[in-house]
Amino acid sequence: MSNLGSDSPKIRWMNAVRHAVGSLTLIKVTVSGTWPSVPTLRRVLGRLVDLKAGTRISLVFRHDTRDVTQNFELSEGLAELSRWLESGAASGFLRSTDAEWELNGAADGPGRLREMPRPRDLSVLGVHRTHDRVRNRTVALGGSSWLRDLGVTTPDGSVCAGKEAKFRQIHHFVEVLGALLNELQPVSDGSVRTLIDMGCGKGYLTFAAAEYLRKPGMGQWTIRGIEQRPELVERSNRAALTAGSTNLVFELGNIQDVVLASVDVLVALHACDTATDDALARGIDAGARLLLVSPCCHKEVRPQMKPPPVLEPVLRHGIWRERQAEFVTDALRTLLLEWAGYRTRVFEFVSPEHSGRNLMIAAVKRADSGEREDRARAVRELAWNYGIQTQRLAERLKFPFSTNPQYPLPSAPLRSGGENLP
Repeated sequence: MSNLGSDSPKIRWMNAVRHAVGSLTLIKVTVSGTWPSVPTLRRVLGRLVDLKAGTRISLVFRHDTRDVTQNFELSEGLAELSRWLESGAASGFLRSTDAEWELNGAADGPGRLREMPRPRDLSVLGVHRTHDRVRNRTVALGGSSWLRDLGVTTPDGSVCAGKEAKFRQIHHFVEVLGALLNELQPVSDGSVRTLIDMGCGKGYLTFAAAEYLRKPGMGQWTIRGIEQRPELVERSNRAALTAGSTNLVFELGNIQDVVLASVDVLVALHACDTATDDALARGIDAGARLLLVSPCCHKEVRPQMKPPPVLEPVLRHGIWRERQAEFVTDALRTLLLEWAGYRTRVFEFVSPEHSGRNLMIAAVKRADSGEREDRARAVRELAWNYGIQTQRLAERLKFPFSTNPQYPLPSAPLRSGGENLP
C-alpha cells in the first residue's frame, strides 16, 4: 500500500482506493466537499457489497435532505469516485483492512495525504459485505414496535424521513456491544446479568440493547435505563410495555444517586462534561465488566491547560485548544481506566458526517490488575505536561496528581481563543 508513486496526493489517494477495491480489502471510502453542479450534495460514501451478480461498489450520495444509493461495477464505481474527487471534493477518507488514508484540502489544490496504521479490530469498525443488510440486522427493521413508538420507523416499517442517521446509529451500537460482550469472561452460574444505561434520554439505544440481549444464547439480562426527565421515563416505559420488553425498565434518577447493586455493563453516551467521569466511577465501584461511554462537552480540563512550550504557538488558537482539551481529557480517562484494571479501546462510534461527538471509549475488565505502577506514571506525566491539577475521574478514584520534577512546569495558561497576552 505504501508504494503509490510520487504523484500528487490526490492521485496517490485515488491509487490507494483502486488498490483497496482491486484487492477487495475496502471497508469504506468517503469523498466530501461542495459541487456547484449539485449544490445539495455534501458527500459520497462507498463500500463493497456482494450481490448475486458479483461484488459491486455501493455508493451513497448524501444530500441535505435525502440519500441516494447506487451500485456500480468495480471499474464504474472507481470512475464515479474519481469524478467527484476531481470536481469539488475538499477531503477524502479511505479505510481498508491494510491501512487508512486521509486526504485534506483537496478542493483548492492537490491536498495533503496522511497514512495511518491499519485498523486492529475489524469487528468494532464494522466490515459489511452483504448487500441485503436489513435481513441481517441485529434489530428487526419492521418488527419492533418501540422503533415506531419512538418515531424511528413508520407503521409499515420504513425508516422515517430524517431518522436515517439515528437508525444507522442504533444498529451500529448493537454491533459494537455484541463484539465487546464476546470479549467478556463467560458467566455460567445462571445468574441474571444487568446492563445500566445512564442518562438514556429517549431510550433508543436502551431498547436496542434489550432486544439484542433477548436473543437465544445471551443468557438472562435485566436492562435499566436511568433518566432524570419524568416525561421521557413515562414515555419509554409505555413503549416497553407495548413491545412486551419484560427485561427492560426505565427509572427516574441521575448518575450520582441511582442505586447500583450489581452491574455487568454500564453505558453512558453523551453524558455532559464530568458526568462521563461520574458514570465511569460508578461503574468501576460497582465492578462492571464492561464500560461503554461516548464523552461530550469537555469543559473541566480546558481552563487548567498549560501546554508544553512546543505547543504554545499552536494552542493560542481556540479551535486547536478545544480539540487538545478533548484529547487530554479522554486520554486521561483511558489511562485511568487502565490503571483501574481495564483493557481499553478508543474508536469512532458514528461517522463524523453524522455527529462531531463520535468518540467512544470501551473498557473491558481484566482478570489481572496489570502494570498499575506504569499506568499511574503515565497518568501523572500526561497531567504534568499540560499543567492539569485536577480531573474528575481521578478524584472519584482517589488518584492524586503529584508533582513530577522530571518535567519543568509550563508557563501560565493560555487565554481561550487568543494570544497569551498580559
